[in-house]
Amino acid sequence: MMRFHVHVGVTDLDQSIAFYTSLFGAAPTVTKPDYAKWMLDDPRVNFAISQHEGAAKGIEHVGVQVETSEELATVYGRLKAANAPVLEEGETTCCYAQSEKSWIADPDGVIWEAFLTNGDSTVYGEGPEFAHLASPNAAGGACCAPKPAAATSCCG
Repeated sequence: MMRFHVHVGVTDLDQSIAFYTSLFGAAPTVTKPDYAKWMLDDPRVNFAISQHEGAAKGIEHVGVQVETSEELATVYGRLKAANAPVLEEGETTCCYAQSEKSWIADPDGVIWEAFLTNGDSTVYGEGPEFAHLASPNAAGGACCAPKPAAATSCCG
């Protein structure tokens, strides 16, 4: 079963954890010094927040998290059929997790990822560097997401 994913950059992690814990009625399932994640079933969402210097504040990217390799193949096929450049990043470490993922940007520059998480990591990880996905409308500075040419690297 697929799960919707939203990643939000925040200014004050502790304040945001308190806010979202109250909003969701649940504590985060993962908490790190610069990151928190809620794996909610109602609504079925992987909601993550992070605080990194220079990262965009607000919605950094959205995506679809899958549970099996077969679902990932289905979503990859949909990305390719969307008639936009796709970055098949493959195996990577991002957001304290080991994942296999691909990225695409919608016509207005909204960055989407499709991913299968295979395990945890002790480090945050890095995002790919590529300007060919992001439209000129995309926000700069998103962590662990495709970056427009003018954006600087974070997550390191």
